[in-house]
Amino acid sequence: MTSDARIQTHLSSATENGQIPLREKIGYGCGDLASNFIWQAMSIFIVYYYTDVIGVAAGVIGSIMLFSRVFDGVSDIAMGYVIDKTTSRHGKARPWLLWLAVPFAVSAILLFTVPDVSPFWQAVYIAVTYNVVCLVYTGLNVPYGTLNSLITQDQYQRSLLNVFRMSLALIGVLVVGNLTLPVATLLGGGQSGWVMTFMIFGVIGTGLFLFTFMSTRERVKPADERRHQAPVPLMQSLRTLSRNRYWALATIFILVTYIFNALNSGAVVYYAQYLLDDTWLVGIITTAYTVFILVGMALVPPITKRYGKRNAIIVGELITLVGYGIMLIDLSNVYLIVAGTIIRGLGKAPINGSMFALLGDTIEYGEWKTGIRNEGMVYSGGSMGIKVGSGLGTALLGWILAFGGYVGGGGEQSDAALFAIQALFIYLPMGLCVLLIALMLFYDLDKRYPAIVAELAAR
Repeated sequence: MTSDARIQTHLSSATENGQIPLREKIGYGCGDLASNFIWQAMSIFIVYYYTDVIGVAAGVIGSIMLFSRVFDGVSDIAMGYVIDKTTSRHGKARPWLLWLAVPFAVSAILLFTVPDVSPFWQAVYIAVTYNVVCLVYTGLNVPYGTLNSLITQDQYQRSLLNVFRMSLALIGVLVVGNLTLPVATLLGGGQSGWVMTFMIFGVIGTGLFLFTFMSTRERVKPADERRHQAPVPLMQSLRTLSRNRYWALATIFILVTYIFNALNSGAVVYYAQYLLDDTWLVGIITTAYTVFILVGMALVPPITKRYGKRNAIIVGELITLVGYGIMLIDLSNVYLIVAGTIIRGLGKAPINGSMFALLGDTIEYGEWKTGIRNEGMVYSGGSMGIKVGSGLGTALLGWILAFGGYVGGGGEQSDAALFAIQALFIYLPMGLCVLLIALMLFYDLDKRYPAIVAELAAR
């Protein structure tokens, strides 16, 4: 390959004019839509299902979730290394979407088929099936995230891919947030209704993953292709991550964001039932939050292109805090809760639209600094952040409910339990917003990225 050809391959990395076809953007976004038909439905309802449908103690569920997600976070690193070593005619990331689409749906259905046995064996069953779901999800989500960096190397095109990804993911949140309870009720309620609901979600998710596989292409190659003919040893690949401070910041940012997401999605059903006295408000609150994230996402590409991802994220978190301030005026007023939720949704749009694009940019920084391009390992950090963050958030949900003396089954709750629910839905998420702003103050890769890519091209 000539020098000019190599530069063109490195910079353009998509189609001849550097643009990604609309069908491919939609196809890529459908991967997160597929995940959310199962994963988000679990995130919103799994603790509620176990405590109020199956009858397992909230503290037990919190401990299982934390152990499972931390263990799963370690498996993300292993999966990232596997991706970097994968060679097939479909590429290094895409084939995993084909191989694991069906197992993901099956494992999610098993998660809800808890047998009618003693509490101890129910806990064992939940621990085993939940870990299986997490492992299969790792095998899908790490390659899916990695695929973004293999489709294109252009910062703006990556941001567009991420906007499509998160927009379709939010549509999934909207659908499952509004339909899960009604569909489960329509299908008979109780455990059988939930199992049938997730059978339907599983079939839809499998079809969407297969569409993502068929509609996307891997194009980006390392700057020094000869150096990457042999796989990079695991320890050497891990050392490159330890030298990539922007990767560490982006990974921690994603982890904290998913603690926030787990608290926000898991606490809403309790808040609606015990503070607002109507579980059907779950759909309204979830819809208000999601729709206005989608509205805000339309503005994310031009804003991030002009002001950078970091600055857009910081302003978004400040707007989110304003939304919580509105809710604090009266914690039992439905109109103020919904109004605050709308503001929070607008504030979270830049975060949802940019955080995985942040992670993608750290690949070029790591390659520029170390000479090693390891997309799989880098994106395993994002997946690890999702898993560990979601696990910590879900564990906090169970532990704080238990600490507050929450009693499952819809009975009268003590003042301490009601305060615990308020803390999970409002006070803790506000603190996490402040922490996310602090993290972004240390992230200045946006302004350095063009020079880094130009130097990589010159190599």
